[in-house]
Amino acid sequence: MSLCVVSLAIAGFFWSQGATLVMPFAGVELLAVGIAFLAYARHAGDAEKIILQSGQLVVEQEMAGRTLRAEFNREWVRVEPRDGDGSLIEVSGQGRSVRVGRHVRPELRPALAREIRSALLSS
Repeated sequence: MSLCVVSLAIAGFFWSQGATLVMPFAGVELLAVGIAFLAYARHAGDAEKIILQSGQLVVEQEMAGRTLRAEFNREWVRVEPRDGDGSLIEVSGQGRSVRVGRHVRPELRPALAREIRSALLSS
C-alpha cells in the first residue's frame, strides 16, 4: 500500500506542475503492481502434506486455493523420482499417481524420496 501511496504522491506532484501524462502512466504502473500482488497472493499458501496414518499414505496438495487429496494403501505404494535426479517424486499405486516435491529444492528431492520409502517400510 505504501508503494502505491508514494507512486501516487510523486505522480500527483508532477501532474500539479503541468506534466499531465504522468498520472495515466502511474495508473498503469499501479495496475501492474496490483496484478503482481494478486498472482503472488494466489500461490502464497501453496503446500504439500504427506501423512502416513493407519496403513494409508495420504498426499494433500494445496495449489491456488484448491486442495487435492490422494490416498494410497501403504503396501502398494511405489515412490520413485520421475525423470532422474532432481525431478519431482512420483508416488503411485492402485492405478493413481501424484507428483510431490514442488516446494523442495531439486537436490534434496532424492533425500525426500528415501525418507518416504523409509517411513513406509518402518511403520
